[in-house]
Amino acid sequence: MRKIFFFFILACCSQAAAAQTETVKAYPTHWWAGMKWNKLQIMLHSENDRNLWADKSVVSISYPGVKLVKVNRPENRKYIFLDLEISPAARPGKMNINFDFIPANERFSVIYELKARKAGNGTQYAMGVTSSDLMYLIMPDRFSNGDESNDKVAGMRDQSLRRDTVYMRHGGDLKGVENKLDYLSSLGVTAIWLNPVIENDMPDRTEHGYAFTDHYKVDRRLGGDAAYHSLVTAAHKKGIKIIQDAVYNHVGSQHITVLDPPMKDWLHNWDNFTQTSYKDQVLFDPYASNREKKIMSDGWFVRPMPDLNHNNSFVANFLIQHALWTVQEFGIDGWRIDTYAYNDLEFMNRCNAALEADFPKITMFGETWVHGVINQSYFCQNVYNTPFKSNLQAVTDFQALWGITDAMTKDFGWNDGVNKLYTTMAQDFVYTDPMRNVIFLDNHDLSRFYSVIGEDIVKYKSSIDWLMTNRGIPQLYYGNEILMTGLTNPNDGYVRKGFQGGWKEDSINKFTATGRSEKENDVWNYMARIANFRKTSSALKTGSMMQFTPDDGGVYPYFRYDATQTILVVLNTAKEKKKVNVKRLEERTKGFTKMRNIHTGAIIPVEDFEMEGKTSVVMELLK
Repeated sequence: MRKIFFFFILACCSQAAAAQTETVKAYPTHWWAGMKWNKLQIMLHSENDRNLWADKSVVSISYPGVKLVKVNRPENRKYIFLDLEISPAARPGKMNINFDFIPANERFSVIYELKARKAGNGTQYAMGVTSSDLMYLIMPDRFSNGDESNDKVAGMRDQSLRRDTVYMRHGGDLKGVENKLDYLSSLGVTAIWLNPVIENDMPDRTEHGYAFTDHYKVDRRLGGDAAYHSLVTAAHKKGIKIIQDAVYNHVGSQHITVLDPPMKDWLHNWDNFTQTSYKDQVLFDPYASNREKKIMSDGWFVRPMPDLNHNNSFVANFLIQHALWTVQEFGIDGWRIDTYAYNDLEFMNRCNAALEADFPKITMFGETWVHGVINQSYFCQNVYNTPFKSNLQAVTDFQALWGITDAMTKDFGWNDGVNKLYTTMAQDFVYTDPMRNVIFLDNHDLSRFYSVIGEDIVKYKSSIDWLMTNRGIPQLYYGNEILMTGLTNPNDGYVRKGFQGGWKEDSINKFTATGRSEKENDVWNYMARIANFRKTSSALKTGSMMQFTPDDGGVYPYFRYDATQTILVVLNTAKEKKKVNVKRLEERTKGFTKMRNIHTGAIIPVEDFEMEGKTSVVMELLK
């Protein structure tokens, strides 16, 4: 008997939803004509126990410009991997992938689509972020609820919805983010980094998004594919870029390739559960044991997140193609890469190179939660002569964070206090381009910086000035501007509280000036003023940096400058009032007669001036 099964792979949400009832799923769900990644590997999976290959079965494709190079038959017969070569002459259209089971005289077909690439690569999407941008990190579930109809989705494992606890979903979504684009723009934001939006159909703690269960679905509780398309389009119209969170290291335990593995070595399997050591040093330690390297790289991050085997070429292709697919499908501008040091680093180089080949302006920066400039710089482009050389453009600069934290919380000393920050910046020579590093005060995994510094407004303003004027790409975490508090002890959920005003039942709306307290408005305006000044400041966006050694108990001056503008920044990290010795800064102040405080507008002569303890100034030098 001849049976024909059709699997339609279309872009729009309603058709994609209908496709879920079909019996064979393809990964990637579709591809594009004209991609540089033209050697496509399609993973097909049967969802109804149908075998996709037999000892006597044939797969065939007949489509102009598409060649079926190889049929890969894994151990699990419910999967098959097809290697296709797509010529530059191939045109958009739909092709039949035919399966013939000879002894049974049975045939079925899967329809696969090649789409036309959208115009504007590098000009309208995949533009990357630079030091001219200000990023704003959002955990969508905790920011704003724009569509209550998706708060709970029937059939999904996590049905929690309680805003009175940090352990459950709150209902925020992508429509909620889209609704607040004008708010973000007024703050000075030019790019949004979203915590993962990919479906996380796990039993609990799904608000963070880091345990993928289906790479080719945007989480329906966030609004699904349609809401993501809408957000990206709306953001781009307002000049705001979108950065997506990539997770290559692991998946959720409910992912189809975990529940029904294509092959035995899809994951890093151990006789007994083995967690990573979190000791990144073994990856570059010339004396490290091979076993300890393996535990670091192949150990699981946590038990509910199985570790993917990047040395399996099918796994590698699955992940790389998903990254390419996402950029082309949704038009995002770059990637923040989760748990970068725990991935196979050679795999990461291949993935990064593939993305840059098809999207030359795209940005990729890796999470490097490590301690030490050497440790951190090892994972990105650097000057080291080591056996492994990373091609990653940039990292999340935890070392700069540790530096500003010490400057704000510890007394001045030879290696302590603000000297920790100065010394960290002095080691920038190890990076190929430190201007691409992402600098920040906190994020979704860290205690809120305002809490770390004892809720001291004066210190907080100094930290904001540092963030907005230092080299690199500054990143805010949602709520920084309204003094949100929280410590990771006892649980990181406490740094992921909801943004008041993001839900219609909220009695207070901190998205508006009238809903904020006097203190919150003071900080909001302070941050917006320097962020919007930065938008038009060539020196702060792309200028060079010159720093002077901290002296007099903690006075730390540095300059950002170019041919048209010079900015002086001074942090007085001492507890008491200090006089700034401008004479020692004349290498950069020479030729200028006045300085304008960018916060107050006050203009003073270029001469010694006093600063209160724990304060900062940002001055534009004038002729």
